[in-house]
Amino acid sequence: MDIAADDLRQRCFLSLAVLGALYLAAVTLRLLDCLGLPSLLRRPTNLRRRYGAWAVVTGPTSGIGRSMALELARRGLSVVLIGRDPDRLCDISDAITRNHAVQTKTVVFDLSLVSTTQGDEAMRRLREAVEGLDVGVLVNNAGVAKPCAVYLHEFDVEAWMRMVRVNLWALTEVAAAVLPGMAARGRGAVVNIGSGSTEAIPSFPLYTVYAATKR
Repeated sequence: MDIAADDLRQRCFLSLAVLGALYLAAVTLRLLDCLGLPSLLRRPTNLRRRYGAWAVVTGPTSGIGRSMALELARRGLSVVLIGRDPDRLCDISDAITRNHAVQTKTVVFDLSLVSTTQGDEAMRRLREAVEGLDVGVLVNNAGVAKPCAVYLHEFDVEAWMRMVRVNLWALTEVAAAVLPGMAARGRGAVVNIGSGSTEAIPSFPLYTVYAATKR
């Protein structure tokens, strides 16, 4: 029996086992981080103290935007709500003030009209709404997607432009309206809601423009 060869095999096996365990641990930690476990284990951040007393949320009337607006209010931040439907803005505003001791402001703004006369007027009203406020958090949530999967050469140009205006152009203009105040105060956070089409899957067939605008 070759003792030296047997010892070498055992050492190699042990080395491979250690490498495998380290790789598995790294993958597990990354998965837990993606699931947000670290944030569950530590004490929640006082958003009002760290960033400011107000938040701005676009597209707050349903889905992710509504949940974000309600959670920010629950965490003690007053909220500026930006959306295109006055009635639905009133609904989320009432839901916030009814359940939380914070203030709200609403700005009716169809973000697909950015860079037009109506859009310029809406931007003026938005700047007026946030002027003098301690805005510490901006959530750019509003977004537009294709109604269905289509080839690029079959996609309506106006729908393509609307997607770019809402997902990119308006996002930039809204950020430009609140960033000067954040910079002056030396604090703030900007959250841009993206899409799994840019990260979670290798490609998103027939949704190229949408994926590009949500990168």
